[in-house]
Amino acid sequence: MQFDLTGHTAFVTGATSGLGRHFAKVLSRAGATVALAGRRADRLDAVKREIEKSGGRAAAVVLDVTDETRISPALDEAEAALGPVDILVNNAGLSVLGLSAEISASEFDKVIGTNLRGPFLLATEVGRRLIAAKREGRIINVASIGSFRVLPGVTPYCISKAGLAMMTQCLAREWARKGINVNAICPGFIETELNDEWFASEKGKKQIDGFPRKRLAKESDLDGMLLLLASDASRTITGSLLTVDDGQSL
Repeated sequence: MQFDLTGHTAFVTGATSGLGRHFAKVLSRAGATVALAGRRADRLDAVKREIEKSGGRAAAVVLDVTDETRISPALDEAEAALGPVDILVNNAGLSVLGLSAEISASEFDKVIGTNLRGPFLLATEVGRRLIAAKREGRIINVASIGSFRVLPGVTPYCISKAGLAMMTQCLAREWARKGINVNAICPGFIETELNDEWFASEKGKKQIDGFPRKRLAKESDLDGMLLLLASDASRTITGSLLTVDDGQSL
């Protein structure tokens, strides 16, 4: 099945690097126009140039998802440049490494603000706009296998992703009759620039050796699920938490 996204506009957070950058390019290749959201303007511009060089259309929107005053204006900017947003990819995220008793309240708040509060504010604002326009849409939250299992040393991250998973199902239920599908991709460990040093270390290599297939997944391993959930092929998929982890959580 072909996942043609021509005529759709996607808003991707955390688009300056890693999965966000990759997702934006995948959606563009499938025909979507893409609003690239993130904190670093220079990196957003670089991704925008990459997409345009490949024949796509994109807009760069500076956004810190923890700043609630920027949520609506950021979507206004995206829609002024590209048209109404009907695909949201809530990808922005971060983690704090450490034992729970040693993590400060400000560190905890930063993780929750980025991984859960920001995605909620974005999803609800996109939802309001779609409902007002009587348009269907797709909201894709990037959760984690940490949504449903313990990942040692990153408790705030797991808490935030478990909350994101429940948020996915709650919004899916609320908007079921509005034609807005809300789903979550739950990836396992994927090598990106954020973790490549760890997985190159001896402890990181030992962790990989403990996986059933003794390997990390690649960013491209999520492409099929992303395109399925963004396209009309997912018409009857909503409220699903879809694990794509190469068996790492088994």
